Amino acid sequence: MRPARRLKRFLVFATGCAAATAVLVGAQEPSSRSVWQGVYTAAQSERGRSVYQASCGQCHGETLGGDIGPTLTGPFWSIWDGRTAAELFKTIRTTMPADAPESLKPQEYADLVTYLFSVNKFPAGETELPADQAALENIKILKQSP
Repeated sequence: MRPARRLKRFLVFATGCAAATAVLVGAQEPSSRSVWQGVYTAAQSERGRSVYQASCGQCHGETLGGDIGPTLTGPFWSIWDGRTAAELFKTIRTTMPADAPESLKPQEYADLVTYLFSVNKFPAGETELPADQAALENIKILKQSP
């Protein structure tokens, strides 16, 4: 085979490999993070505090320690350890407030989740927690820092 033809075949092959690699890399799921990696902002948590006071505090107590509803601190996180922020978001959205589930806006539910994270000492970061269920699937809740 002539050198020019071999070079042409090689270039076609290399281009195909590069395209396939780009497709595979682009198709990978976003990397998983944990609540210990700053998945919300302090400002978002403050908004969540306002939502909590208006919609949750009367049942869960002013300091999240429980009243009519269960505590949202300490032992509460044992239930969520190893699960995703998406599961927590969905559970809160579809069951709370108890007298009006799904009555808040998605962003308000996301802000509320960040307030729970803040009170439970998970660190704030530079990016807001999204209100998108799919994006929340990549955030793991871990009781203890890895």
